[in-house]
Amino acid sequence: MHHSQRSRATLVRSFSLAAVLAASVALAGTTPALAADQAPLKVGFISSLSGYFAAPGKYMEEGLKLYLQEHDYTIAGRKIVLDIADDQGNPAVGLTQLRRLVEQDHVDVIFGPLSAAVGSAMATYLDAHKMPAVYPIVSSDDLTQRTPAAYVVRTGWTSSQTTQPLGDYAYKTLKYRKVATIGYDFSFGWESIGGAVATFQDDGGKVVKQIWTPLSTTDFSPYLSELPRDVDAVFCSYSGSQAVNFMKQYKAFGLKIPLVCQGNSTDESTLQATGSAALGTVTALQYSAALDTTTNKKFVAAYTKAYGHGPSYYGEGTYVGAMVLAGGIEALHGNVSDPAAFVKALRSVNLTNAPRGSVTFDAYGNPVENVYIRKVEDVGGQLANVVIKIDRNVSQFWTYDPAAFLRHPVYSRNYPPCNDCK
Repeated sequence: MHHSQRSRATLVRSFSLAAVLAASVALAGTTPALAADQAPLKVGFISSLSGYFAAPGKYMEEGLKLYLQEHDYTIAGRKIVLDIADDQGNPAVGLTQLRRLVEQDHVDVIFGPLSAAVGSAMATYLDAHKMPAVYPIVSSDDLTQRTPAAYVVRTGWTSSQTTQPLGDYAYKTLKYRKVATIGYDFSFGWESIGGAVATFQDDGGKVVKQIWTPLSTTDFSPYLSELPRDVDAVFCSYSGSQAVNFMKQYKAFGLKIPLVCQGNSTDESTLQATGSAALGTVTALQYSAALDTTTNKKFVAAYTKAYGHGPSYYGEGTYVGAMVLAGGIEALHGNVSDPAAFVKALRSVNLTNAPRGSVTFDAYGNPVENVYIRKVEDVGGQLANVVIKIDRNVSQFWTYDPAAFLRHPVYSRNYPPCNDCK
């Protein structure tokens, strides 16, 4: 979805990665196709290769590339060629790049982007042009709720899908009764905090204060000083460099109140940089690199061998997106000429062997999958999101009736209303 203000060095790394990826695609294209009579299948990969979100964008590229390398850039007998576009995390740039991929380069499918704002801007165009798209990362709730996108296949999650179980866990298991919240002042922050607040309040918990911080915030001290000190916990939602800054400053401020956060706040791409300030933080997400299963251990080993570091949610997200893409192409025996049939095939994929566990799709086209409650612990000198509870086969609607859920407005700055704010 987001973020990470980065140094020139990171920028150079992201561009060099793009160059390596482009080179490997070019090489892949020169080997004889398994089915010589089939033209290559063009995948328009759009992500944030520069700008605020370049660090997680790098992991997105790595996850997609790893899957394609493992399959010799060939699915159902068709060579896969990547056509790469940099949206710079900017919706206007993203739309310009999308038009190029669709109208000039005639790609068969779009894969990406990272930013929720870019993803929302793209959805209307994709539907108008009947262009199938796999969204492995973008989590905007309404993409699969009140205003579903007909040609977008989301393979990740909704912003509130993992925090609804988290709010429930905070009340029922951690026995917290009174909390404050702090998070990004834009849709991802509102929706992720909103899910936790909804279930926590429904269970009987009190929310006494909500603080929203601008996307450009680097100094959190004015906001930290506003947090009430008599609460059982603080719910938070950040990612990228802002997660690092927030957690380090929270600890430096001397705050001892437990943090219960949306999972990107301790993503593996930033966790070591956050350091000891993250210890003890409880989060929820559909993945953890520390997940103790044979499938995940194999994935982590392959990823680490390929890139010299473990995966994050962003890397696993695009790897799983590629698994769904491959499943859809294989179901149609490589013939993806009918866009509606292609989207239907993609949404009919059932994964039993994804690194995160099983993935199926609900009637609205959103993944049903495990949500892992995790706690940051020191494991042999490295911080890890150790899984402490598994909620299996979680829907975007949690335990609510979908029809009743959809009658409510989308989670926002003002919904659900805070039940005990002064």
